[in-house]
Amino acid sequence: MKMTVAQAIVEIMCKEGIRKAFGIPGAAINPVYKYLEHAPIEHFTMRHEEACVHAADGCQRAGREIALAICSAGPGATNFVTGLYTAFIDSMPVLCVVGQANSDQLKQEPFQCVDMPDIVKTVTKKAWSVMKAEDLPGIMKEAFYLMREGRPGPVLIELPLDVQKSEFEFDIDSYEPAKIEEAVPDQNKIKEAVQMIKDSKDPVIIMGGGCVISECCEDVVRLAELLQIPVVTTYQAKGGIPEEHPLNAGHVGIQVGQPIGNKVFLDSDLVIGIGNRFSDRHTGDLKTYCEGRKFIHINIDESQIGLVFQPDLGIVSDAGLAVRALIGQVKAQGIKPVNAERAQAIPSLQKTMARKTDYDSSPMMPHRVFQEVNEAFDDETYFTVGCGITQIWSGQLQKIRKAGKYLPSGGAGTLGYEVPAAFGAKVAHPECSSVTIVGDFGLTFMGEEIAVATAFKKPIIIIVVNNAYLGLIRQNQSGYGFEYAVDMPYNQDGTIDYVKLGEAYGCVAERVFSPKELKAALVRAKACSEASGRCYLIDAICVKRQPCDMGGSINAIKSWAPQEG
Repeated sequence: MKMTVAQAIVEIMCKEGIRKAFGIPGAAINPVYKYLEHAPIEHFTMRHEEACVHAADGCQRAGREIALAICSAGPGATNFVTGLYTAFIDSMPVLCVVGQANSDQLKQEPFQCVDMPDIVKTVTKKAWSVMKAEDLPGIMKEAFYLMREGRPGPVLIELPLDVQKSEFEFDIDSYEPAKIEEAVPDQNKIKEAVQMIKDSKDPVIIMGGGCVISECCEDVVRLAELLQIPVVTTYQAKGGIPEEHPLNAGHVGIQVGQPIGNKVFLDSDLVIGIGNRFSDRHTGDLKTYCEGRKFIHINIDESQIGLVFQPDLGIVSDAGLAVRALIGQVKAQGIKPVNAERAQAIPSLQKTMARKTDYDSSPMMPHRVFQEVNEAFDDETYFTVGCGITQIWSGQLQKIRKAGKYLPSGGAGTLGYEVPAAFGAKVAHPECSSVTIVGDFGLTFMGEEIAVATAFKKPIIIIVVNNAYLGLIRQNQSGYGFEYAVDMPYNQDGTIDYVKLGEAYGCVAERVFSPKELKAALVRAKACSEASGRCYLIDAICVKRQPCDMGGSINAIKSWAPQEG
């Protein structure tokens, strides 16, 4: 049967499982919108194209289903780039579809014409411009395959306007999604890994973000329990092991790391990295990080093994399949716990090495904001965070008890990700609270998407950690002995009023100065969100010049927080 490319792409998306779309219609993509209107795809009109991708990203992270980001051509399409980078570096599959000028005009510099496949080639797994109608099914099949295969990631498809309207012979019943082959571990390498564990005295497991993507966090914990090995997490895996689990040794890192995580790691002689990337803010100084210990690195992406440093053993595998193979081999060999005495000390370290948060000042210490957040929300709450000093405090201080509930912009550190991603998470799971924690400066990036959450009655809770500074940049500048262009007193003195901003976007909003006021505001925020469906914004006024704990090496983290107060 004959159908247009516009109709065919919508039918293929439906067959591949697309159920949510975040977009902004425009002249260069309207033929596709004609068929979206009646498709079983729920569409949310966003206020900025970048936010379309962040919302689709947040929806996918929370719901584990690929979502669509769609917009018109030219500057609308180029606004997708930051969202694509954010999703790409964090291994999140997002389908991006953009319009384009007519194909016969592409070399004539027509209105709103830019080569998107060339622009986004470094931040997608692949990008295409569909020049012939009959090429569409094959491109779509490859696109969905690449999003799901190996290390997941986003793709982009550009559709010239005349191609969208062109007809070709196509039967949707003949279209079948591509089969994804499992990345199975080499059993000999699994046995070698088990032998290395047997030979070690103080092993540690790193649970990386790949464990969340592979949905194998519980298996990692089971492996740790069998061998009584402490588990440290990367930032992307926060929540993969419950906070109070007796083997949870916290984060490792030079910024979002925790004292317990860095200590346990440094005391280890064997590191079993599962689904992690050994990124720079996790490792810090590589000599300190690597010296005195052996490494096993398990990753589905072969290019990641040896990218930062060469491990003693690399295993290319899906994280879940590798962990279950390790469990099977451990059981088959009847291996006993390696160092049970060391493992028994972890609960005590969890308490003695925890950072102080119970400050009672007004304006508030940021640490206390996170203490109140930890106490206010249940384990099913989704949290998003973007970048800067607020993200670092969040990573250090937030308590997350379930895998996949903490949805940060990790590798990119994108200001502007926070609000649309929280909206996307709420779309995926409307029954759960969705909370974004954002700095006063960060709120002004994509903050307009609060209006989208309001309009679609998908309420999110926005907590503004308002320190009236570009806090992390001020701290960085201080290392050079200067401070310039980072103070924002107007964010607290009423010149810029975040309460009025929230109200303009449909929120119930209030400003708080003390822990007592914040505690009460959080109760009201939850009640309002559940009862009225309205978003809630809390402008939490904090001390202005509080630095965060950080350093260049995991054995030299400087603590800046006062011990009293």
